[in-house]
Amino acid sequence: MTGVATPITGDVRVALVGCGRISRNHLEAFEKVEGLRLVAVADSDLARAQAIGATQGVPAFGSLEEMLAAVPSDLVSVCTPSGLHPQHGIIAAKAGRHVLTEKPMAISLAAADEMVQACDAAGVQLFVVKQNRLNPAIQLLKRAVDKGRFGRLYMANVTVRWTRPQAYYDAEPWRGTWEFDGGAFMNQASHYVDLMQWLMGPAESVMAKTATQARRIEAEDSGVAVVKFRSGALGVMEVSVLTYPKNLEGSITLLGETGSVKIGGTAVNRVEHWEFADYDDDDKLVEAAATAPPSVYGFGHLPYYANVVAALRGNGKADTDGRAGRKSLELILGIYESARTGCEVPIPLRTRL
Repeated sequence: MTGVATPITGDVRVALVGCGRISRNHLEAFEKVEGLRLVAVADSDLARAQAIGATQGVPAFGSLEEMLAAVPSDLVSVCTPSGLHPQHGIIAAKAGRHVLTEKPMAISLAAADEMVQACDAAGVQLFVVKQNRLNPAIQLLKRAVDKGRFGRLYMANVTVRWTRPQAYYDAEPWRGTWEFDGGAFMNQASHYVDLMQWLMGPAESVMAKTATQARRIEAEDSGVAVVKFRSGALGVMEVSVLTYPKNLEGSITLLGETGSVKIGGTAVNRVEHWEFADYDDDDKLVEAAATAPPSVYGFGHLPYYANVVAALRGNGKADTDGRAGRKSLELILGIYESARTGCEVPIPLRTRL
């Protein structure tokens, strides 16, 4: 590492690259989170960047390199197609900017490691957005796990029953491609894979089947996976973007010897079952933990960015840095390898896919 950047004392100046669908959540955070100031935007579609720049009152550029050269900033928020996250993160790091990347941080472990190493070498911080960890209901569940309220954990279930019509994929040529996106596991279920391994601990192996049943895309629109954890617990994932006629469920269920919990709703935003052998004061918070997000993205970008501000000011640590973000990517790639080969795949992977 060539040196660690000094803490930021004033506003964190943010430059955003990628003005597509997910950028709306970031723009909302820039407006609502104290200590953030958007200073520029960029997109390969210059007209799209200019439209966002005009509404935000900041300059717009047709490339990340142009934006970095023209406008001083502290942090680059990378909201480009998944396959470009490492490339753009590395460019930003080499320019001395801290890096925040949307999920997944990359679509290969080699590229993820290159970005981590580039940020280390530049002495900048790398943040990987995992906003669903910050849902109030999920925070309650994490505390229950950490307190040992489940006793021994036996089983975890993740269910993502959403819909993405063909028009969604047709709107952006990179969607559903292996080079830039991946399929339902890598894109729509990425946060849910992260939640399972975050709550259950390290995976030992995975077996999976995937299919492209109805969408005209390279990658999968449906899949199932069975995970064995090092603790001996088992996990089951079911993922589909073919649910009729709209998003139905995004849930995680944990079963243990002294507790059973299901966090459901369309995006792990509501406690649907909460039962433990022994009382804890957190039990009184269950009803208040329900939220009604306007989309499957939830409200988590706001507390995530609040943590970023704290970390860059030297008042805290990153909730999810590059090494933490890598863990769920490795499990997703294990799912894909199992589906490809028909074999059980050990985790960690023996080769960097």
